[in-house]
Amino acid sequence: MLIPVVLSGGSGTRLWPLSRELYPKQLLPLVGKGTMLQETLTRLDGVPEVGAPLVVCNESHRFLVAEQLLERGTKAQAILLEPVGRNTAPAVAIAAMAAVADAPAGKAHADPLLLILPADHVIRDVNTFQAAVAAGRKAADEGKLVTFGVVPTKPETGYGYIRRTPGPASDTAFPIAQFVEKPDLATAQRYVDSGEYYWNSGMFMFRASTVLDELRKLAPAIYEACAQAYTVAKRDLDFTRLPAKEFGACPSDSFDYAVMEKTQHGVVVPLDAGWSDVGSWSALHEAITGDESGNVRIGDVLTVDTQGCYLQSTSRLVAAVGLKDHVVVETKDAVLVAPKSRVQDVKELVTLLKKQGRYETSLHREVFRPWGSYDSIDHGDRFQVKRLTVKPGASMSLQLHHHRAEHWIVVAGTARITRGEETFLLEENQSTYIPLGTKHRIENPGKIMLHIIEVQSGTYLGEDDIVRFEDRYGREGQTS
Repeated sequence: MLIPVVLSGGSGTRLWPLSRELYPKQLLPLVGKGTMLQETLTRLDGVPEVGAPLVVCNESHRFLVAEQLLERGTKAQAILLEPVGRNTAPAVAIAAMAAVADAPAGKAHADPLLLILPADHVIRDVNTFQAAVAAGRKAADEGKLVTFGVVPTKPETGYGYIRRTPGPASDTAFPIAQFVEKPDLATAQRYVDSGEYYWNSGMFMFRASTVLDELRKLAPAIYEACAQAYTVAKRDLDFTRLPAKEFGACPSDSFDYAVMEKTQHGVVVPLDAGWSDVGSWSALHEAITGDESGNVRIGDVLTVDTQGCYLQSTSRLVAAVGLKDHVVVETKDAVLVAPKSRVQDVKELVTLLKKQGRYETSLHREVFRPWGSYDSIDHGDRFQVKRLTVKPGASMSLQLHHHRAEHWIVVAGTARITRGEETFLLEENQSTYIPLGTKHRIENPGKIMLHIIEVQSGTYLGEDDIVRFEDRYGREGQTS
C-alpha cells in the first residue's frame, strides 16, 4: 500500500499579497481548477494501490485543509496538526509513526510505502510523474530512501542540487553522491552541463519502517521528541493534535539535512515532468501559459502596450499601460507592484509589514471559518460592517461579546437565531439586534448559503472580544 503524505505547512510569504500566513499558497487555486493541495492529490489518480492520505499542516489551517479534502471527496487517514513549525524532518517522522499506528490489520499493510509530497508544487506532465513514482516504488520496496531529482532546464540559483553517481543509462534510480547548496550562476551552469545534477524537489519515497530506523539512527533527538509527541497526541474530530510542549521541544531540521545527506541508502530518481515549486511570482508566471504578449492575466485585467507581465485582480479592475516584465497583484486590501527581477524581495516587504504590526501579513479582508466566512466591508470609529456567509447546515458558536452589540440583516437564505433564552427564524429582509453581553448564535438550517449583513457598534471591535460556550468545531476558549 502506498500512503501519500502531504506536507501542507509553510506561510508562502513570497506570494504575498495573495498568500497570507493564515491562507498560504498551498490552499489557493494558483494553477489549475483545484487548490495546490487538491492538485497534489489529484495527480495520484490512477496510481495503483494508493491509500488514504496523511496530511501534515499548521493547526491554524486545519479547517481549510479539511474543507478542501471534503470538496474533492477525500477522506484522510489523518490530518496531523503541528502547533509550531519544525521543518520537514519532524513532519516526516510524525507521519511515519501515524502510518504505522493506523495501518489496517494484516501483514501486507503493516509497513506501508510513504510518498512525501509538498502541497505547493506544480507538475505539468502527470504521466511522467506517475512513471517516476513507479520507479521510486521499486527502489523503496528494496529498502532505499528515494528522492526525486528534477532534471534542470536552466542554471537555477534558487534551488539546491543533488549529484548522482554514474550508472547505466537503463537505471531509473541512482545512488546519491552529494547534496549541494544553492550555487552561484557559474556553478549552476557547470551542474547543468555535466548532466549529473538535479534540482532538489523535496519529494521522497520509502517504507515507513526504513525511514523510522534511519531517523532513530541518524537524528535520534528528532525521533525521540516526535515519538513522545505522538504518544500523547489527541484525536479531535478529523484531526490529530500534537501537544505543544512535546512537539515544541523537537529540534527543527529539514529531512535532507537530518537523514538524506547522512544515509547510506539514498537514491535519486530523475523527474522531467514540468516541475516547479512556485516559489515566487516569476515562477508562477512561468507555470502558466500567457497570451500573445507573454502576459498572464487573471481576473478583471485590461492592458495596453504591456508585455511579459503577471497581472491578477481579485475584486476590481486592474489596468496596465506600457508595463514590461512586472508583477501586479490586487486583492481586496492590498496591491503589489514589482519588477519580475525583484520578486524575491517580497519576503523583505512582508517582514517590514510584520514589524509594523499590519494584519495584511496574516489575514485577507475576507476571513474563512469552518462555518463559512466574514468580509469586513466597512469600518470606522466605534462601528464595523461585515458580510457573513454561513454554509448550509453550519452553525456559529454560542458566544457573547463584552464590548460590542450587533445588528443582523438577512439578505439571502433563512437564519435560525439564538438570542439569550429565545430561538427564532429570520427570513430575507428581516433583522434583529443582539445587545452587548447577550449570548447568541447564527445557524443556517436551509439548503442554500445564508448571507447576513452585520453591523457592529461598541467601544472595542477586535476579534478577540469573544467568549465561546458551545462550538461544534472544538473551539471553546479560542478566538479563531
